[in-house]
Amino acid sequence: MKNSHPIPHAHPETVADDLPLWGDELDLMDALLPLHTGQFVELGCGGARLAREWLARHAQAHITALEVDAVQMAKNLQAVTDRLNFLTAGAQAIPMPALHFDGALMLKSLHHVPLPDMDTALSEVARVLKPGGWFYVSEPIYAGALNEIVRLYNDEGKVRPAAQAALDRAVVQGLFEPVSEHRYAQAVHFANFETFAQRMLYPSFADHRVTPELLAKVAAAYAPHQHEDGAHFVRPMHVRVMRRSATTRP
Repeated sequence: MKNSHPIPHAHPETVADDLPLWGDELDLMDALLPLHTGQFVELGCGGARLAREWLARHAQAHITALEVDAVQMAKNLQAVTDRLNFLTAGAQAIPMPALHFDGALMLKSLHHVPLPDMDTALSEVARVLKPGGWFYVSEPIYAGALNEIVRLYNDEGKVRPAAQAALDRAVVQGLFEPVSEHRYAQAVHFANFETFAQRMLYPSFADHRVTPELLAKVAAAYAPHQHEDGAHFVRPMHVRVMRRSATTRP
């Protein structure tokens, strides 16, 4: 079901927890981009939930999904979907030919690319895109109540701005042309702290070195948000839509 409210264009200075709510990110992408047909690549696909929903919605789309987490990739390969091809690889070394894809997306994954490799990764994205191909980047904003808890064990105050700076450099270098920017919030719900811990503290792709002392500190920060119906947060997001420059050399 499509969202009924307008596509978000919130001002950068809007308080993170006050950004307009948007439900399904695929609806936002559908409103902004031609998703119905073509060859596309998702870099850092995780469980590929959005990719699978995308293919169910658009019968002429084909997606190549890259992931470096071996545990997650094993799960992905247990549920193979037509028109969805999985590759174990990172964005900094995309094992595909130049000028191959009509569009590329990174959903909360650019800041996970090692800092020294971010510029290389964006050059790789430009290489595999056709001239005029779109690039959709969705990154969490380093702010808000949920972030205040997460940063106790996984402080991304350095890598998230670095991801935005890398995108800025890619534009300056002429790899991409900016199309639009959008800021919105996704609703996040946890039934209890145990659910929060399972989803947030112990992901397969990272070891947050959670000691009993750290666990107690995170639990104390979480506790004021827990109510009878669980804990409700929002995850503020910053979306940048770009287009591969027609003059970029593969």
